[in-house]
Amino acid sequence: MKVVTKPIVAVHHTTLNTTFHGLTHHLSTPESPISQFLGVKYADVPARFRQSRLHSSYPAVVDATHHGPICPQSKYSNLEAEMFGLSLSAGEFAELLPKTPFEHDEFECLNLNITTPAGASSHSNLPVMLWIHGGGNRGSGSSWLYDGGSLVRKSIETGKPIVLVTINYRLGLLGFASSPQLKEDNKAAGDEGVGNYGLRDQRTAMEWVHNYIAEFGGDPSNVTLFGESTGAADILCHLHSNFNEHMPLFRRVIMQSPMLELDIPTVHSAGWQLSRTMGSLNIHTVDDLRTVEVEKLIAMGLNVRAVDDGFFFSPGWKAAMYPPEAKPATHHVVNGHLDIPELELLAHHPDHRRHYHHRTPHSHSRSRSASPRATPTVRATQPIMIGDCGAESLQWTLPASLWTGAGLVRRLRAICQSLPKSTALLRAYDITSYTPADELCDHVLELINDARFAWPTECIARYAKQERGGKDVWRYVFDQESPSRGVPHNAVDLMYLFDTVPLPTLASATPPDSFAASPMEVSPAGSLTPSTPDMCFGSGSESSEDEVDITADGRVSPDYGFGAEDARDDEWGLPIVDTYSYNRVRDAIQTRWITFAYGEAPWSSPSTLPSASASSSSATEKVYVFGPEGETGERSMSIFDGRRRRKVWKEALEPLGMGVVQKVAVELCNGPPESNSGLVKVKVKANLAKMDEVLA
Repeated sequence: MKVVTKPIVAVHHTTLNTTFHGLTHHLSTPESPISQFLGVKYADVPARFRQSRLHSSYPAVVDATHHGPICPQSKYSNLEAEMFGLSLSAGEFAELLPKTPFEHDEFECLNLNITTPAGASSHSNLPVMLWIHGGGNRGSGSSWLYDGGSLVRKSIETGKPIVLVTINYRLGLLGFASSPQLKEDNKAAGDEGVGNYGLRDQRTAMEWVHNYIAEFGGDPSNVTLFGESTGAADILCHLHSNFNEHMPLFRRVIMQSPMLELDIPTVHSAGWQLSRTMGSLNIHTVDDLRTVEVEKLIAMGLNVRAVDDGFFFSPGWKAAMYPPEAKPATHHVVNGHLDIPELELLAHHPDHRRHYHHRTPHSHSRSRSASPRATPTVRATQPIMIGDCGAESLQWTLPASLWTGAGLVRRLRAICQSLPKSTALLRAYDITSYTPADELCDHVLELINDARFAWPTECIARYAKQERGGKDVWRYVFDQESPSRGVPHNAVDLMYLFDTVPLPTLASATPPDSFAASPMEVSPAGSLTPSTPDMCFGSGSESSEDEVDITADGRVSPDYGFGAEDARDDEWGLPIVDTYSYNRVRDAIQTRWITFAYGEAPWSSPSTLPSASASSSSATEKVYVFGPEGETGERSMSIFDGRRRRKVWKEALEPLGMGVVQKVAVELCNGPPESNSGLVKVKVKANLAKMDEVLA
């Protein structure tokens, strides 16, 4: 990969009394100048399994020209290459993908990266977008995939400049270990709560942004959190945290394909799992656990996440996430902006940084008055944008292919513990003991997709809208195909949002004359670029509903390619994604995310329309679609019903409840029980070629 020397830029930070030396971004132009500051330390880790502390002491000059260390994690091939079907060693992408590995350091991994319009200052007051990456036990906010250059450039070009921040935080066991022993250890050290170290790292990063982002051009009182998969799930945790109720540090959130983990364990149940790990390492105390080499802890491969420690989450957080009935909103949108009095007063306080520092739950003071529980509860109901991709479950193709019809039927009946409910579930997804093996995998993937992503996303959106009085929740579906895989797999929206993934050679195409033009749509962020005229492809537009394939239950049936070639490619010899459709969807998602960060409606919402009754509200409610085949725009809920299996969710998933459905999803993703390991090994070998073909 050719090394390009980048000019150095500097920001003198008066509050921190230091000068940050950064880089001129390689996408910077005279019309859209961009600066970038990398590896800025935002927190200190006093010890393994201890809460992080805000970092505010810097030398006179800080070198912010290279990325900092990331959280230690298992050795793996490039995560982004896996997601997008790219190769690091061969093919046309080999020379395009970064090859320099990050340093792994559990005590120096809490750093962030800032991408900002060049010349932005404390007087700029630009909206801030703070990215929380997904990936579970692996990944990094410093990944080339999340580079903010393209998004910031688009913001400048559209006249709505933003500051973009990506962060690193602790993952896996280092970020989420919990037990009664650890709780006592943390309490003795002055920490409140236990576990959730990764979540608290994210919160500390929000504090740093609130205190110090102004000198980089950002508005500390106008922060939008956005994230994908487990990162989106973390944002949901922040929405229902004690911190957010008593000292909100963000105005709105974007949750992309949240991978919901509803069964958040208690400290005792999480401790049981940690005790097993300690037993396997032949250690007995927390002090012993801290002396274990980090590589050994990472090798354990434990998939641990948030814990209900009695401190992080607000009282009744589960009921707030899934309320039995609608609740009135505490805060409202005024002139397109969220009205949170506490945040507004804090932003205009003459010394808001110090004012916040003394109120933060991270204060070293043990005074009860410093605890979030000491102040009256304020439920912050920030506006939400939320959506999912059409084929999220593709990443579990291999374990899905290992199930047999008979084994799957037995397992689902055992999980459901109700013959009528399990029968309804099996019937809805056409799963029987006699389903042909070459068809069963597709049905399993459909069930995983709905149970783990699509239905939980819909539930989050529906209940959030209830809590906000029917307002301030914008729903989208991302069905645009990946240029490399040809299906809307998990994280494909990141390819278009950040516009950093090397693309295969795309055909230079314009919309055929036969494609119907879409109705005029509201475009608060301004029109798209001249190279992407406002047109809509017929496959999902309301003007051509009679031209799509309809299933027996009335659904539109887009072919997401679970193991099958796209028939249109065979017939026409054309690529699924050409330059026109790629640019159109990229411009649409970037401009709408930026518009939302400015506190404006990204598209129409029931909150902007009269609603006399539930039926009329449903009739006027809109969903925004990205794809397939370059389609973008607002569509009616009838189109949404065709894009997702809402009727099936109501009949088969809702009666089971979220807890059981989540268990179904996890079981299916894990594959058959290990008792069938001999059969599994045979099937693994038999299916490797098929999986390679699907993921190619």
